[in-house]
Amino acid sequence: HKKGLLVMGPDCGTGIISNVPLAFTNVVRSGNIGLVGASGTGIQEVTSMIERLGGGVTHAIGTGGRDLSDSVGAITMEDAIAGLAHHDPTEVIGIISKPPAKEVRDDVVSLLHSIDKPVVAIFLGEKPDHHEDSVYLAHTLEETAKIAMDLADNKPVKDNYYSKKPLADADPKLEGKHIIGLYSGGTLAYEAGMLVSEALNLGGIISEDGYVLKAKGNEVLDLGDDIYTQGRPHPMIDPRIRIEKISEYANDPKTGVILLDDVLGYGTDDTMAESLADAVNNVSRKHPRIKFVATVVGTRDDPQDYDAARKTLQDAGIIILDSNAQAVRYALNLIGKDLNEPDKKVVNYTGGTREVPTPSESVLDLLYTKPRVVNVGLSEFLDPVIKFGGTGVQFDWKPVAGGNPKLIKIIKKVKALQNRDQENAKIVDAYKKAVPFLVDVVPAGTVISELKGHTLLHAGPPIEYNEMTEPMQGGCIGAILFEGWADNEDDARQMLESGDVKFLCNHDVNAVGPMGGITSAHMAVLVIKNALKGNDAYCTMNEGIGKVLRFGAYSEEVITRLKWMANVLAPTLSAALKKLDGGLNVNVMMAKAITMGDEFHQRNIAATLVFLKEVAPLIVSLNISEKDKQDVIQFLADTDQFFLSIMMATGKSMVDAARTYKHGTVVTTMTRNGKDFSIRISGLGDQWFTAPVNTPQGLFFTGFSQKDANPDIGDSAIAETVGFGGMAMIAAPGVTRFVDAGGFKDAQKISNEMAKITLDRNPNFTIPTWDYQGTAIGIDIVKVVETGITPIINTGIASKVAGVGQVGAGTVHAPLACFEKALIAYANNMGLLEDDDATLLEKELVKE
Repeated sequence: HKKGLLVMGPDCGTGIISNVPLAFTNVVRSGNIGLVGASGTGIQEVTSMIERLGGGVTHAIGTGGRDLSDSVGAITMEDAIAGLAHHDPTEVIGIISKPPAKEVRDDVVSLLHSIDKPVVAIFLGEKPDHHEDSVYLAHTLEETAKIAMDLADNKPVKDNYYSKKPLADADPKLEGKHIIGLYSGGTLAYEAGMLVSEALNLGGIISEDGYVLKAKGNEVLDLGDDIYTQGRPHPMIDPRIRIEKISEYANDPKTGVILLDDVLGYGTDDTMAESLADAVNNVSRKHPRIKFVATVVGTRDDPQDYDAARKTLQDAGIIILDSNAQAVRYALNLIGKDLNEPDKKVVNYTGGTREVPTPSESVLDLLYTKPRVVNVGLSEFLDPVIKFGGTGVQFDWKPVAGGNPKLIKIIKKVKALQNRDQENAKIVDAYKKAVPFLVDVVPAGTVISELKGHTLLHAGPPIEYNEMTEPMQGGCIGAILFEGWADNEDDARQMLESGDVKFLCNHDVNAVGPMGGITSAHMAVLVIKNALKGNDAYCTMNEGIGKVLRFGAYSEEVITRLKWMANVLAPTLSAALKKLDGGLNVNVMMAKAITMGDEFHQRNIAATLVFLKEVAPLIVSLNISEKDKQDVIQFLADTDQFFLSIMMATGKSMVDAARTYKHGTVVTTMTRNGKDFSIRISGLGDQWFTAPVNTPQGLFFTGFSQKDANPDIGDSAIAETVGFGGMAMIAAPGVTRFVDAGGFKDAQKISNEMAKITLDRNPNFTIPTWDYQGTAIGIDIVKVVETGITPIINTGIASKVAGVGQVGAGTVHAPLACFEKALIAYANNMGLLEDDDATLLEKELVKE
């Protein structure tokens, strides 16, 4: 303020300056209405409605959600009002505020009465019964937009913008039931809480632990509150917290109606409507009594399709209204209640006025020109600035540990530990000195003693059958049919549901498995021996593409192929490998293939061909049928990703050798089971640190889209654990197009970013396109938490329906919470925290 500048944004990341969208903003045409809002989604709701009503705005200045508090005193709002008062294209001014401090509110009103332009103002929590001269006081955001439009069109302001007739008939089944609001937008939550409280006489809104209303079973939550966004993205970006809450409240028999918002625009999740629709569909099957009512905040020019979002939600049975106020009223009507909105007449203002401050040159320059932006952090916010005529530069920066002071203290203490660097170096050295050989292909039960009776191995950390996603469950059914434990699908399901099958993690028995990772005793596994420590590791062979067990298929075709692999492919490869003294040197094959464009997760074609080059002459020399020779060689030639399984077993052999050192902060395992993403670190042995998996984003095969994607799954993240896959994206820039991650520059950027969270480079695998630097190895949890950069995983995308198979390819980031949990546990293990502190920190930082 003293410098003549405006502070925009804290808890209100929304702004439109000269038609240029800033941060979480909708696309709104130019007009003659200027808005100032201590409210993010309040601005979005009002500007979107103005756009849909045919109007437009000059500016929408987001002041920050706390601007009208006693401690701030509306500094930015009053400076912005003064600016708009002196801005000729602005003919109507609109003011939006979350519940303000009374003295501050009155001071703002006195300024509004001092300017010579008509004003509409809403102070959430108030229910005005009159207007004051040329300052029109609105009760809802919808009324704010409609009054602004009438003023902009030089039409008289109506006494009432409220329909006298209820929007819905009461549903007898919902009598006495509760209304629940689950909002991503704080102002929308405040408005909903205010209206529900007024209709049900609940005593007004609150601001406590994320609740804006909590009375007599009726609850409205602001899921964008700090209590929910610590350690996880905002719910406009990440739907998981809302999905969890939908399920939680649906299980309460007293819940009658659940209110939702879907906020479109720049910065928000493009697939939020699909995610909410899926969650509602899942809940509605179990609880058909519950009614879901929502509003979509947005315009038809937003990056997301406004009409398509409405239809997606409607197709899931969600009732869609044109405004949040209408949605709340509809919900109240369903339980037999309604709102009463009195007519408002214009009365004389009796308060004081004051001289309107002269805006600074900087503020006037801002209002009369397109903004020049320095964008710190998310680069996606700069794109619309440039698109709509602004200029800008990108500055990549993140606060240490997300700015969390408790984590920052832990990081400092861990960094100060003596010998940590030396212990970490031992782990990294074990990775660099690994000498893996492919020595055999055998039935899994002959080398994994735990595969006795009805026992199956699976990918990821421990999980029960009823928690598995469909691809993993389908793999279990296929394994049972393959082993002959059951004759048909129904009997197989009965075995699984009755608990007759024991499950173990692949990682706990020196094994790994792709996707579902389901492995049974008679399935063939590759055997890798790491000569560094003499330890063995195992992985099932790649079945090819299409309908395969790893994606949950279990048809006769799948079982027949698995039997051929066990009875023909495995013995043939085993016999071929036995002709070599000590097996095939995997490092040599990988060193060649990485210079040919493989990163060993999504692209393995070069390595598979190098392997075929080595093994084909050996197969030809075997004393077996010519048909078997031909079939095996043809299968290997057709299966571009065959080497992935060799690489996975190699990675497992590397980390298991390194895990013999029991100290340090290096990641020694990353894996996922469709429900949880989990890591292990060198200093904490076999302990898992888990967080909910993310769902991969990428390109989809024809006929499929993001809504078909299964959550992240598989042990194949072992590739990234030891420096390949997404960590080595630059080695395979062609993969970036296949996984929808850009081009060469994007691959380079990704690899450079991954290098920031690792400790060293592996000289065994140099990358020509990276100036012959070695792959980045030794992911350090301290670096991950400190920078907020999490490993990126290249992955195939499985259909969430068992048996459909792969539907696309993409990337997915490991959730930060895993690394935060590991860091807290490590600090506690090293005596840097009190036990109670560790428990409290984990609850506070990384809520499940």
